[in-house]
Amino acid sequence: MRPVIMSTDPGIDDAVAIALAVASPALDVKLLCPVAGNVDRAKTTANTLKLLAFLQATIPVVPGSARPLLRAPQAAADIHGESGLDGFAFPQPTQVADTTQTAVAAMHQVVSTSVAPVTLIAIGPLTDIALFAHLYPEDLPNVAELVIMGGALGRGNLGVLAEFNFACDPEAAAMVAALPVPLRIAPLEVGQQARLLPATLAQIKTLGPVGAMFDGLFSHYRGGSMQTGLKMYDALAVALVLAPELFTEVATHLDVALADPLTAGASLFDLKGYRQQADNVHVATAVDAAGFARWLVAVLGKLA
Repeated sequence: MRPVIMSTDPGIDDAVAIALAVASPALDVKLLCPVAGNVDRAKTTANTLKLLAFLQATIPVVPGSARPLLRAPQAAADIHGESGLDGFAFPQPTQVADTTQTAVAAMHQVVSTSVAPVTLIAIGPLTDIALFAHLYPEDLPNVAELVIMGGALGRGNLGVLAEFNFACDPEAAAMVAALPVPLRIAPLEVGQQARLLPATLAQIKTLGPVGAMFDGLFSHYRGGSMQTGLKMYDALAVALVLAPELFTEVATHLDVALADPLTAGASLFDLKGYRQQADNVHVATAVDAAGFARWLVAVLGKLA
């Protein structure tokens, strides 16, 4: 089993990603670090704990950053509902978050003591990943890879050119792009390709209690619609780890824009090599949408 740390901001599509990671026999989720993003940190922490209670999984939860490195927090309650996980009555949590340490210190503890290199999966703003790398650079050789849902190949969904996770903390995204670790990214456009169409949503609904839970969440999710298909952004990061054959990936150079308020957080993937800079990321440019949907249903089915 591959040891994994997830930095997350649940969020409905985060809940799908966490469930996929928990369900997979190939992953050993060592730590969940909820960060402010889709909703505030108190809500992302509560959502993480409620989801784990529903999944009957016990994984350490250490809350992460309550705000970006330099900027005011932003949120996406209009997409995920006021709580971040509107649409289902979750059970009360069966564990509590560890507030005796920071998420960054907890990441350091896991990575520095792991026998096998640890995979970091980041599906929210990159604040805690940037802080971890800044404070504990000696741990980076034991990071197998950093897999991110974030950035955009073209236009954004928060700024004109910036995708939500990068736009929430552009400085953190820029720091992460410069890290000396293998970095793989599923950008906005690939999430838009990876729609769960009505037939797939109907399949998920049949997966016992977990299917009923996601059917409830999906009915409140504004990342598309139940009639035209729901965009599964964050689940792509888990799929990149477990089913890379579903993706077309390109090695390229990534810079993140910072200075101009109109472009802050814009991800400049130099796919044509204009700047003649060394490749520092692999970015997915396409996904087999039908194959992704089949894979997702199969993995979630392990929880049924």
